[in-house]
Amino acid sequence: MESFNITILIFSLINLTLTLPCIAQNSPQDFLSTHNEARAQVGVPPLVWNDTVAAYALNYANERRADCELEHSQGPYGENLAEGWGKLAAGDAVSMWVGERSCYEYDSNSCVDGECLHYTQVVWRDSVHLGCARVQCSNGWLFVICNYDPPGNYIGQRPY
Repeated sequence: MESFNITILIFSLINLTLTLPCIAQNSPQDFLSTHNEARAQVGVPPLVWNDTVAAYALNYANERRADCELEHSQGPYGENLAEGWGKLAAGDAVSMWVGERSCYEYDSNSCVDGECLHYTQVVWRDSVHLGCARVQCSNGWLFVICNYDPPGNYIGQRPY
């Protein structure tokens, strides 16, 4: 009986070790780090995690579990959405949004050669709080949402 308990303990520790990297790559700090690296590049103050904004993001992400559609929540916060397959981690989703930087032209304050509004929301100077969530949808895809308070992307205003 004792060897059975030791075997279960070892299996549990191995299982915990294998799942920790997944949790660690999708923590609030992982979302914040990638956002704040992009914000630092343009001289914008860092975002701080907000549990209320994060709860809103998680609630909406859970609503999208059934279909994984990239439909905005139409809520009170700024918002970025991403979906992906496999191991779409927090940093991967934020990096996709930040990757739009090359399409943002500061001098004209416009998007050129593609989408840039996800990027401008990430670096929006007036946004202070961040809350994000990541869920696996019933179709196997991953849905990622980040909400920003106060929101950004106001027409005619520069993000920084």
